Amino acid sequence: MVIKLGTAVITDEKGVIVRSIIKKVAGEIAALMSHYRIVLVSSGAVGSGRAFIRNYKGTLTERKAAAAIGNPILIRLYEKYFSAYHIPVAQALCERQHFSSRSRFLQLKETFAEFWKNGILPIMNENDLVSNVELKFSDNDELATLTAIGFDAETVIICTSVGGFMSHAKKIISSVEKIDAGIMRYVTTDKSSLGLGGMVSKLTFTRLANSLGIKVIISGLSGKSPFADALAGKSGTTFKAQPSNLKARQKWLAGGSITLGSIFVDRGAAKALLQRRSLLTVGIHSVQGRFPAGEVVQLMDADESIIGVAKVKLSAAAILESISQKNVLAAHADDIVLF
Repeated sequence: MVIKLGTAVITDEKGVIVRSIIKKVAGEIAALMSHYRIVLVSSGAVGSGRAFIRNYKGTLTERKAAAAIGNPILIRLYEKYFSAYHIPVAQALCERQHFSSRSRFLQLKETFAEFWKNGILPIMNENDLVSNVELKFSDNDELATLTAIGFDAETVIICTSVGGFMSHAKKIISSVEKIDAGIMRYVTTDKSSLGLGGMVSKLTFTRLANSLGIKVIISGLSGKSPFADALAGKSGTTFKAQPSNLKARQKWLAGGSITLGSIFVDRGAAKALLQRRSLLTVGIHSVQGRFPAGEVVQLMDADESIIGVAKVKLSAAAILESISQKNVLAAHADDIVLF
């Protein structure tokens, strides 16, 4: 199970971490650890550290500095409250490249297995200090989702200040079978002043997780047992998992490496892909981004909807040069995953 805590649910309006909330989270996770291998993805580092930056304006450099200050503050608090349950914690500061490189991801996976074998709770966040701005996670919703996909999680719990996915009447919708146009019409673009993610982000990554067989619950931290209530369907919104029979490597392709670009295919190529054929450059009408051979990129159809991902045999430049040529392989069928 992956549990993601947003900045707004663990800090006050000034960005200061609320200790009573961390204490509650520790108790809830301690109760779940006998049934689940858990990864905690926690925001709050930037909010915790920004008070130490004079005249903080929120620039990229200031956010990096604030995160570097705030991360040890955050981890010390988790260490304090989990120690009451004799649970050691490990800080796992990750970068996008840990997911986009298969070999690095497998090393990460082995390390987390070692944590769980020894009863250690890994607490993840992005390594903001050194992350390249072009290769950053869009927010911790993405980090939590890619972690869940890569580690084959059963459930993701995303904790927010609003407590769930709401209708226009501001009532929480308890269960969603599938994220479609009818669900998306309820979405607003609101987000907290402290966090990066909004509901659009959450639904985008929830849809990806659902399509790969992972249940997602968006909930809050109110009540005595918020996680237990969410799992029992008593609070929050449960987005149901869709059937998926993808293998581990295919899941990694689908979720772990969307980074540098997109390939737009014509209707004929889209139809061929659905028949499990390889992608030829003649079926590509445009390319977005600059990426090398071997990168995993998004596949977009004629309506500019993402239909899958592919590990490409050619760079973006080489694909563009070969668009009018026949029988030039852009991606082999074994390296393509369709959603």
